[in-house]
Amino acid sequence: MYARPSDLDHALGLLAGGDARVIAGATDIFPSAGERPLDGAYVDVSNVSGLCGARFEGNAVRIGATTTWGQIAMADLPPAFDALKVAARDIGAVQIQNRGTIAGNVCNASPAADGVPPLLILNAEVELASRRGTRRVALDAFINGARSTVLAADEVMTAIVTTLPSPTMRSAFFKLGARRYLVISIVIVAVALDVVEGIVRDARIAVGACSPVAFRIWKAERRLIGAPARLGLGRSIEAEDLAVLSPIDDARATGNYRRDATLTLLRRAIDACTLGQTGGVV
Repeated sequence: MYARPSDLDHALGLLAGGDARVIAGATDIFPSAGERPLDGAYVDVSNVSGLCGARFEGNAVRIGATTTWGQIAMADLPPAFDALKVAARDIGAVQIQNRGTIAGNVCNASPAADGVPPLLILNAEVELASRRGTRRVALDAFINGARSTVLAADEVMTAIVTTLPSPTMRSAFFKLGARRYLVISIVIVAVALDVVEGIVRDARIAVGACSPVAFRIWKAERRLIGAPARLGLGRSIEAEDLAVLSPIDDARATGNYRRDATLTLLRRAIDACTLGQTGGVV
């Protein structure tokens, strides 16, 4: 069964039995199927009205679940979202960016999902809807393992919501890959600093592709708060700060290489924030 409803209530009705799978851009599901034909029931929410686009709602920013990476890259958002916009420009290739959605990247729950660390530094929540009602879950609680989330079988993600960050907050994103595009990241880092009168008032650091789930590095964040925001601030991050990570050896890199690269990229991202730079692929 394949259905492409145009309104949310219809979609939720199709999902109520818990037997259908939600798709939108389908940029993950088709590659994972390989040469096998897709079987089972699919509810395509790419045509559901109200699920696409980024907008301000009071003191929050709401990004609809079916917003594509290309749309995010072009969105008029505060500087704290620059890390997310840089990630959007570097995900897959242009074709993927024009089809792949932010909710798909999050719900796929890959340890190397490029969109997750930039959303973690925004303190993002996910909005989930079903016939039973709507709930919000913090992103770091929503993804509870590699390829695992708390999304119920009858639920669909409708939006990602963040409290509107301070206008003085700046962010940067770096990822390490074997090439610029169409690559699974070896290391991902995202950093946000709120600098007021030359002093770091808030600091947020997240790392992906180095553990089953992406992590905020709380210990390092606390050390940065109150520090003068000057070039070289990144050197305050130490290897011990990364003890919460558990990088693995695989075909792309060794665990030790990932740990060393994470330290280098975090220092670079922190210094980039102090200079007003936004990062990219290295």
